[in-house]
Amino acid sequence: MTRRCFLEWSVLVGSALSSLPQSLLADSDPRGASLAPTPDGFGGASLAREASRILRVGCPSHNCGGRCLLKLHIENGVIVRIDTDDAPADTVDAPQLRACIRGRAYRHRQYHPDRLLHPLKRVGRRGEGKFQQVSWDEALDTVASQLLRVKKVYGNSALFVPYGTGSYSQTNGRQVAQRLMNLFGGSLGHFNTYSWACMARATETVYGTGVTGNQRQDWLNSKYILMWGWNPSEMRDGTNTEFFLRKAREQGTRIVCIDPRMTLSAVALADEWVPIRPGTDAAMMSAMAHVIITAGLHDAAFVASHCVGFDQSQMPAEAKGAETYKDYILGTRDKTPKTPKWAEAITGVPRETIERLAREYATRKPGVLYQGYGMQRRAYGEQVVRAGCVLAALTGNVGVPGGWAGGMALQAPDGGPLWNVFPTGANPVKASIPTFLWTEAVVSGKELGPEHGVRGVPRLDTSIKLIYAVASNALINQHANINRTAKLLQDERLVECVIVQDNFLTPSARFADIVLPACTQLETWGVEDGWKYGDEVLLMPKAVEPAGESRSDYQICADIAGRLNLREAFTQGRSERDWVDVALSSYRKSYPGLPSLREFEASNAGVHKVAVTKPAIAFEGFRRDPGRFPLSTPSGKIEIFSSALHALGNASEIPAVPKYIQEWESPFGAEARKYPLQVVGHHTLARVHSTMNGVDWLEEAFPHRMFVNPVDAAARSLANGDEVRVFNGRGELTIRCRVTKRIMPSVVAIPQGAWWVPTDTGLDRGGSVNVLTSERWTPLAFGNAQHTVMAEVVKA
Repeated sequence: MTRRCFLEWSVLVGSALSSLPQSLLADSDPRGASLAPTPDGFGGASLAREASRILRVGCPSHNCGGRCLLKLHIENGVIVRIDTDDAPADTVDAPQLRACIRGRAYRHRQYHPDRLLHPLKRVGRRGEGKFQQVSWDEALDTVASQLLRVKKVYGNSALFVPYGTGSYSQTNGRQVAQRLMNLFGGSLGHFNTYSWACMARATETVYGTGVTGNQRQDWLNSKYILMWGWNPSEMRDGTNTEFFLRKAREQGTRIVCIDPRMTLSAVALADEWVPIRPGTDAAMMSAMAHVIITAGLHDAAFVASHCVGFDQSQMPAEAKGAETYKDYILGTRDKTPKTPKWAEAITGVPRETIERLAREYATRKPGVLYQGYGMQRRAYGEQVVRAGCVLAALTGNVGVPGGWAGGMALQAPDGGPLWNVFPTGANPVKASIPTFLWTEAVVSGKELGPEHGVRGVPRLDTSIKLIYAVASNALINQHANINRTAKLLQDERLVECVIVQDNFLTPSARFADIVLPACTQLETWGVEDGWKYGDEVLLMPKAVEPAGESRSDYQICADIAGRLNLREAFTQGRSERDWVDVALSSYRKSYPGLPSLREFEASNAGVHKVAVTKPAIAFEGFRRDPGRFPLSTPSGKIEIFSSALHALGNASEIPAVPKYIQEWESPFGAEARKYPLQVVGHHTLARVHSTMNGVDWLEEAFPHRMFVNPVDAAARSLANGDEVRVFNGRGELTIRCRVTKRIMPSVVAIPQGAWWVPTDTGLDRGGSVNVLTSERWTPLAFGNAQHTVMAEVVKA
């Protein structure tokens, strides 16, 4: 499906909203539970039920990778249709913020019959999913009493607000719970993310910063773009990123997509698709470097003046005699030159293709090597990030228009969008853990120290005893090894209290002791700016009243604060709308000309855009004069060889130069005899991670299927549409298969985010890929490696 066909189809879908059954437009749940709007009672006067109006708002997004504009058609207090940005479509300096099918289908989530409408209290075993409705007073009193109890018995470091990206609208989301915890004396902190832990940490070892990306308008100055494991058509990665790539291609830029799957991005945006075996990208990058170096195609002058560690002439004094990058690539020490022939056996990419791509990237300059995030959510995910950065440096594509430094690629000149500006305050608890290791802090908290990434203290002083999860499904569904995590949470001797605050009874919420119904972003006030890229601020005014008894995350936390004698400190007398005004003041420093809240609301524009007429170039000053504009690395230069990593003394897992390291679950390991297929859990347009699971339009357009190559299907007697069982030593699931050549042999792909639906025997009928994934973390960043999975598939 081409991008044009998909967008035309999406517009048709959006236009069809008005023809839906009245049951989806009504103020009542067809099963009998009232969805009638209730007075807000917190964010100001209730909305007037005008006969008809159009309201432009920022899309709730839920961390999809974009920030788009929605046009809500509202009749008698109910959203009856959703369109998107109707600004001029072909403007490069301030392009449309065109919503994808998820945003256009949002009404089917907003009025979904399974919305949480009332507070719930667990009455069965934890995880059993048995609850009874209780009053807000009982629910909030219980939460407050549990917070006080756990604090008294174990201290504040036993409290934990986990990672959650279900809302980024300032007044809705985990940030308001973190503010509450900080006022309450603090809670165990966490750092890095499930999204790009390795990307962020590894990029800094090369450049000393994560701000390594040019503004996207500069892609039109590129002659060559490698989309390496990057799929913006499905995961977005900045609203209208596809638009910029299409404009670059229209003017002659060659685009090559390297990915195990022929993604929608490969089909719609690229000139060529190169399938590669998952987890071997660093091997191919090393082989490309071998071609570039041995053919004399590297920018020798730039490497000599702006880099350290390429060869022995550039080694830091403390590492003289250590293996250099050139040593590794040429095989000087290990006697294995990293040739295309060597890489072909590992990657499955023909050696001729590797050599051709290397020459193209080195000679068709300036060029972009854009690294997607999936490749670094793997064992040793730090290596592929560093390898990509070094290729950019090797070819001199750093600090020039049309080039790209690689890695984290936050937007120059200052890192791009601000995301959350809601003030959480300082956390009095100094201890923090890597985000992905929260289950380890449940099991063996006092044993965790620096070797597990713990910061701020020598060791944790307690395990996690109370979890307050807001806008997060990472307790169960999005964390690795679901069956292990479920057993941990079922044991009430470990985590003594679990509170979940969400729009739906998610798999994580089923393990809660108290469930608090949160309203959606369309039912309260909020504001957002771009996602990683973008130069705009989107207003999110309250569009409709909250469903049932649901309340905003901010109101819920304010009500808890009141029971802890912290209401005034928490609210400062402000409503959600007032906090949006405060947020705009913070945004105004980065977005010149941003109107006042009153002006913004009155305009009904929904968005304030800053036109980009001269795209910022990362490291432009450094490129011009490295002495005057040094990097924030120890050497002040690009560190192909990292002295800091060398000092760690763990060369087999954290080498000082980027290397290919065979993964701990691999088609080349003994485990492949029993579980011969690699599994990747890719993003899908049917969901945003696990959010929007169960939305009928999306499931019809993008049904939940496992992608399998005809070679592997034939070996297992599988036909298209068959129900299959996918399993390994951690779990098993059932799912229907799609037999297609759009995935390389020996690899299967299961769209991530499907909700876990276990049977009594533990078989997951929901098709959640995380029943197969491992809780093992990466060695440097302590990041998740959830894409490193081996499994087997049989007909169910």
